[in-house]
Amino acid sequence: EVQLVESGGGLVQAGGSLRLSCAASGFTFDDYAIGWFRQAPGKEREGVSCISSSDGSTYYADSVKGRFTISSDNAKNTVYLQMNSLKPEDTAVYYCAAVDGVPPPIATMSTPLVYDYWGQGTQVTVSS
Repeated sequence: EVQLVESGGGLVQAGGSLRLSCAASGFTFDDYAIGWFRQAPGKEREGVSCISSSDGSTYYADSVKGRFTISSDNAKNTVYLQMNSLKPEDTAVYYCAAVDGVPPPIATMSTPLVYDYWGQGTQVTVSS
């Protein structure tokens, strides 16, 4: 059974940092595509950042470029999202998601529909 468990969310002041973790189990971490999404109340789920094992390519939403960094530790089956210079508009529930099998093209990985598995989410709240 595939499981994704997010951790690392919390309350932080604007300008602060958090590191989210997505621990994966139940599938091989040789070929993977992992994405981080967020959803604020009343808004659609938004692709924040993604990473593909096929060529190490990454994707960042324009709203987080230069502030967020995605990385992976294959030995720990874990993907991280380092979030710096946080803003109140980053407040949301953050989810990680995984594709089962060969990673799709990076250009498609910001779309929730390409993902097969989802974690339960972790709340990030940035106060002004």
